[in-house]
Amino acid sequence: MITEILAWLLDPGNWSGPHGILRQTLLHLFYCVLAVTSAALLAVPAGLYIGHTGRGAVFAVGFGNALRALPTLGLVTLLALVFRGRVALVALTVLATPAVLSGTYAGIRAVPAHVVDAARGMGMTSRQRLWKVELPNALPLLMGGVRNAMLQVMATAMVAAYVGLGGLGQILLTGQRINDYERMAGAAILTALLAVLVDLVLAGLTRLVTPRGVFLAAGSGTTSRRRR
Repeated sequence: MITEILAWLLDPGNWSGPHGILRQTLLHLFYCVLAVTSAALLAVPAGLYIGHTGRGAVFAVGFGNALRALPTLGLVTLLALVFRGRVALVALTVLATPAVLSGTYAGIRAVPAHVVDAARGMGMTSRQRLWKVELPNALPLLMGGVRNAMLQVMATAMVAAYVGLGGLGQILLTGQRINDYERMAGAAILTALLAVLVDLVLAGLTRLVTPRGVFLAAGSGTTSRRRR
């Protein structure tokens, strides 16, 4: 079985054409990046506000847990029936939102109290403390939420093929229809490899955008918290 899977993956003919592995992989990646980016545009500002002000924390937790409980395929099917068209992207965005929201909120709330107090003592306004102090310190957890969201979307984007959106899920469905188990296993392996690769890229991006001092502070074991 392993030999057949490798033969399918290494066959150049399977990588070319509009339905080939390369095009479907890029399409899968595009949908995932678009969904997580859309979720971040919604969830990051909300998480910053809730974490900075402390308002709506209960709602944010309850909302996030409710979204996590939604079945992906059921959500995609419901949206397809109601709105028609390429609604899988909407479903993927909804599913990515809780992880980004909770990561952003947790990052802001985890900023050490003495850091915020020092910024306040320097005369910084509330907005200045948020953007110049709290957000840079919150970046590791914020990006952790983005990474979690991306991994979840990478796995669940396979269902996009059910509504004709394409991607690696289309390869899997094609293999299922014609009982081509090598094709199905190959699509699953490609999805896993793509998820690992993207996660490594996001991990590198996290280290790139996070101030070095934040990593040093985290390594020193600073864990104090604050309540505004």
